[in-house]
Amino acid sequence: MRTLSDPAVRHWDFPRGITSVALLLRFGAEHGLAREALLAGSDLTPAQLADPAAEISAQQELAVVRNLAGHLPHAGVAAGRHYHATTFGVLGHAFLSAATVQDAVDVALRYLDLSFTFTCPTAVLDGERLVISLGPGALPADVTPFLVERDLAAIHTVIGELVAGEVPVLSVDLAHAAPPDTGDHEEVFGVRPLFSQRHNRSVVDASVLLRALPLASPEGTALSARQCEDLAARRRRRPGVAGELRRVLELSERFGESMPVVARSLGLSPRTLRRRLTECGTSYQAVLDEVRAERAVVLLTGTGASVDQVATRLGFAEAASFIHAFRRWYGTTPGNYLRERHPMR
Repeated sequence: MRTLSDPAVRHWDFPRGITSVALLLRFGAEHGLAREALLAGSDLTPAQLADPAAEISAQQELAVVRNLAGHLPHAGVAAGRHYHATTFGVLGHAFLSAATVQDAVDVALRYLDLSFTFTCPTAVLDGERLVISLGPGALPADVTPFLVERDLAAIHTVIGELVAGEVPVLSVDLAHAAPPDTGDHEEVFGVRPLFSQRHNRSVVDASVLLRALPLASPEGTALSARQCEDLAARRRRRPGVAGELRRVLELSERFGESMPVVARSLGLSPRTLRRRLTECGTSYQAVLDEVRAERAVVLLTGTGASVDQVATRLGFAEAASFIHAFRRWYGTTPGNYLRERHPMR
């Protein structure tokens, strides 16, 4: 198996544009839901809603999602099919100008925090199959089924637009229970999903990755990449509490220190840090794992450090614990990861 690209983030607590909320409000209106009911608890202002360039927090969009899912719990796929390449702004233009589907997938993962996803997608080549998995992470349970279906349907809708035809889906597995009606699922995915499974994933014929895209443009790709990089850099400078925690861990490499010690460095009590991370849909351990996972790859591939040395730098008591964690993060051992990505080492 080979991972196409590592996602830029492994959490959903990142700033995002207003476009997705506007889309969800229109979707709700089509189903007879009042705008005020969908905006309840989001603290979104009329000025933000009227500004197509407005940026909001993930928690604000999540509030709208929660309200929508409360009224339409089985409408995730129906909502997801309303997301088109153009919905994603500059990132969508990067999709459209890519040379192949694989290039579009790579750019989507590289700038995942320019999307509207609440799940963490990964793309793995397994022989002749492309396995697209969605990790719900620390998403609140009441919105997880809706968001898994929305995000997966959006992925399939955009890929279908890129190739101007049906995506060769082999199977779809979803971890939640089956809804009363699966008509939208079968129309979007082309197959009836299996429900109550261990994972949320779609398996596609890997040949789709090689398809040339009709609007491919090297100049457009270069311009979109620069614009994506600029926007991502700006947004990444404005983190929430989870981002502040990531920044502290990354800069100081305080992986072996206890949570109370790190909390104090943020000017927070352990209880307040736990509460605010929970409000962001994550936890101290989840953020620590994200930073460790990213740093592990940097240390292994960029410094020539041994597995034992990396384990120590990341605060693990022994190499075996690090290897176990690495397998959980990337589905393989550090040694296999290096051989796949850096065969000459």
